[in-house]
Amino acid sequence: MAGDANPEAPPEGIAGEPGTESVEQSGDVEYGVEERPPTGESVLLGLQHYLTMVGANIAVPLALAGAMGMPSKWQPIYIGTFFVVSGVGTLLQTTFGNRYPIVQGATFSMLAPAIAIIGFVGTGPDHWRDAILALQGAIIVGGIVEFALGYLGVMGWLKKYLSPVVVAPTIALIGLSLFSASQVTMANQAWWLVGLTVVLIVLFSQYLDDAHRMFRLYPVLLGIVVAWVLATALSVLGIIPSGSAAFVDLSTVANASLVQVPTPLQWGMPTFQTSFVVGMFAGVLASMIESFGDYHAVARLAGERAPSARRIDHGIGMEGIATLFAGIMGTGNGSTSYSENIGAIGLTGVASRYVIQIGALLMLVVGFVGYFGALITTIPSPIIGGLYIAMFGQIAAVGLSNLKHVDLDSSRNVFIVGISLFCGLALPAYMGNVGSAAAFQQGMASTPILGALLGLKIVSDTIYVVGGTGMAVGGLVAFVLDNTVEGSREERGLDEWDQLTEDDEAFDSAYERYVKGD
Repeated sequence: MAGDANPEAPPEGIAGEPGTESVEQSGDVEYGVEERPPTGESVLLGLQHYLTMVGANIAVPLALAGAMGMPSKWQPIYIGTFFVVSGVGTLLQTTFGNRYPIVQGATFSMLAPAIAIIGFVGTGPDHWRDAILALQGAIIVGGIVEFALGYLGVMGWLKKYLSPVVVAPTIALIGLSLFSASQVTMANQAWWLVGLTVVLIVLFSQYLDDAHRMFRLYPVLLGIVVAWVLATALSVLGIIPSGSAAFVDLSTVANASLVQVPTPLQWGMPTFQTSFVVGMFAGVLASMIESFGDYHAVARLAGERAPSARRIDHGIGMEGIATLFAGIMGTGNGSTSYSENIGAIGLTGVASRYVIQIGALLMLVVGFVGYFGALITTIPSPIIGGLYIAMFGQIAAVGLSNLKHVDLDSSRNVFIVGISLFCGLALPAYMGNVGSAAAFQQGMASTPILGALLGLKIVSDTIYVVGGTGMAVGGLVAFVLDNTVEGSREERGLDEWDQLTEDDEAFDSAYERYVKGD
């Protein structure tokens, strides 16, 4: 707690260095950011982090491939490209970016504008290739802009206007809005497997965590593997029919290729169109807002001080570089920080950067070895749904825990948090009911007074994408209200937060020493 900190000690800037232990340090942290578990243990822990995000990193390319009509023969290497980009992005972020133990991967925030772009490209036998080249161009420009915004210090500058009243609902909505009904309804009639996965993770992480160290370190991995093995056995025995969502089809592994090599510009030269770039940047903006919340969430769970403006700038800038790399490699998607692995840190207490880097190397292997990727794709969707329940619930709770720094007896603060959460859930639901950016544009064109403006494609596309992203909506509502409704710094939690935030200069000097290898 804040009262336990030494007021004489100057805050340090890099996670895990002597004297930098957060005033929020939790006894639940098994391995700190700078700690290195034994190699064998690190491999299993890295695999665990990797498995928490595999569902999203497969779901995004499958959704894009389906929307583009990509032939099935190209899909394995397309999915493999996502894992290569994820591995490289994670290594860059953990080594030269914000250096938090945070995984980088495909982002859902860019999926909506991507599907809209695909619909505009046209038809024909090579429609899928034309679509992915158009997406590449938009992603490349988006990555360059994100890189510039990061390293020019824009996001760090905004930090002084972001109190816990803003950050709390933003992080909470990462969990609440990422877990949608669709991620469990794909279980169809296999709710028993969803429930089994949840029960196993809860059992290992909460009830048996003191029984054996294995349960404390590997609750997610154990939960997935036990449920996966059971589903595989029942599938082989014919108890689970092939049409069920719980069925494990091992034939996909047998038909996979041993080696596949994703290469830059593998689909051809990207094409660039202004309207596509603007529409895609709305997704980039939503990704940046989400990542800002992720940085605070991972710092809190790792027992570190809140991120400084400089660390935020490094993180967003590096995400821009990873997104640029994703565009060059031809994913048709960008790179963002993953909430799933933050949830895993909360459940396991393993916040080691080294472990995440080991997991990143595993992602690279999966990208080049077809058998591994094919094996991962056999994890039934109900298991992924159960995993999401455990992961995203943890994220939502971590977000709300930031409210401990603010005055909750203040009706001002309670109102802002409440309306931000509600808007962050309600507006994306409305956008989902609208159905598409084109339908939203058509509806807005007939709106009185603002119709001329909102009827413009660029404006309506941007509003549709941002409005469909819960953490972007909630964060923006909270930001505007918190900085316009009268309230003292103490009431808003800014004074206490300043004491908990790492120092910019200390981060810079520690970062410089690290880059030089000192």
